[in-house]
Amino acid sequence: MAARTSRSSAKDRPSYRCTECGWTTAKWLGRCPECQAWGTVEEMGAPAVRTTAPGRVSTAALPIAQVDGRTAAARSTGVDELDRVLGGGLVPGAVVLLAGEPGVGKSTLLLDVAAKASGPSHRTLYVTGEESASQVRLRADRIGALSDHLYLAAETDLSAVLGHIEAVNPSLLVLDSVQTVASPEIDGAPGGMAQVREVAGALIRASKERGMSTLLVGHVTKDGAIAGPRLLEHLVDVVLGFEGDRHARLRLVRGVKNRYGATDEVGCFELHDEGITGLADPSGLFLTRRAEAVPGTCLTVTLEGKRPLVAEVQALTVDSQIPSPRRTTSGLETSRVSMMLAVLEQRGRITALGKRDIYSATVGGVKLTEPAADLAVALALASAASDVPLPKNLVAIGEVGLAGEVRRVTGVQRRLAEAHRLGFTHALVPADPGKVPAGMKVTEVADMGDALRVLPRRRSREQARETARE
Repeated sequence: MAARTSRSSAKDRPSYRCTECGWTTAKWLGRCPECQAWGTVEEMGAPAVRTTAPGRVSTAALPIAQVDGRTAAARSTGVDELDRVLGGGLVPGAVVLLAGEPGVGKSTLLLDVAAKASGPSHRTLYVTGEESASQVRLRADRIGALSDHLYLAAETDLSAVLGHIEAVNPSLLVLDSVQTVASPEIDGAPGGMAQVREVAGALIRASKERGMSTLLVGHVTKDGAIAGPRLLEHLVDVVLGFEGDRHARLRLVRGVKNRYGATDEVGCFELHDEGITGLADPSGLFLTRRAEAVPGTCLTVTLEGKRPLVAEVQALTVDSQIPSPRRTTSGLETSRVSMMLAVLEQRGRITALGKRDIYSATVGGVKLTEPAADLAVALALASAASDVPLPKNLVAIGEVGLAGEVRRVTGVQRRLAEAHRLGFTHALVPADPGKVPAGMKVTEVADMGDALRVLPRRRSREQARETARE
């Protein structure tokens, strides 16, 4: 009798499972020891040992060479910059998750895509769960996203969304957003892990069965990660990140995951009052056009995915009024700027930077994170410290080490070709740059000493007065 009681109590004992990674335990924990996620361990019934018998297959297995790949051909969205990131367009049955911060322009972009992708044989269904239908209509009037084949519905119930899909039979579904839709059969508030998992699973099944492309809008946390269970990113086919400073016009769409193409492409957009438009040549946003050279500015060429972009780095140094000088950056990594200051002081023998306030920034809201911008940052700081401008039409490309050496970077030829296309005639690059564009002067620099030689010597006051008299 006692043995039977112990067996029954062990069988009825509750167990707990992590909703992120599936790890199970016999007691509740605040943090999953497997994936280190907080608050994801939930109680569940004790798993019963079951076996699954072989069932009827839906389609017979074929040799891979006999599978028809034409059904997975991509169809253009009508927005070239988005097609670039997607790898040509939307594949039938593909589910795309677009995530970004509030106000970055996700709804504006997808409403424009929904209108341009619709046609007589390709209906588009736009489901909004965050706004009313009239609000979306006003935005469509503002950006010119009206189409007779674009259907609009405001729903937050999963069964109603599936009903609209059944009635409209669209080729493209846009859901804004997946965190606002909930299923009445699942406990939990909209946006919770269980609800997001159920809603995403139901829409993915509908997309695969119908061959319908689906665009899901996702929220992000304060850390920039996609809100909801990590399983959501595994279930969808494509994950895109929508980035941009709300005070700047530039918006970037980056591929994080793509089952149908590469993830090294970046789409550039400009957000304005009339909507959002793609930028085939966005380098003009990152440059300041001026007649005369100004101390503390240097140009570089950064690679966003496979796309080279010319960007401008600016630096300013002033006398400090406090014991601890300020170090302020915008668009640049603070740690990289601090490293360049240390290299300039120790290897470049520039001692005027230690007791001065230093401000460094980029133009146009672009963020430079790759090491190839180190040389431009260092030259901008040196130019600001000496109050001598760099030569006009000069770009600097290279990574700077702590020993002062200038290291090689990837894609030098593509960077030089972009700089030459925009009219720059002189470039500082690491050793062995490869093929150089015709008519462009390229100077190879081995260390910071070689790079600082491009700075003209500061003229004395007497020479400046004589030049002014003449």
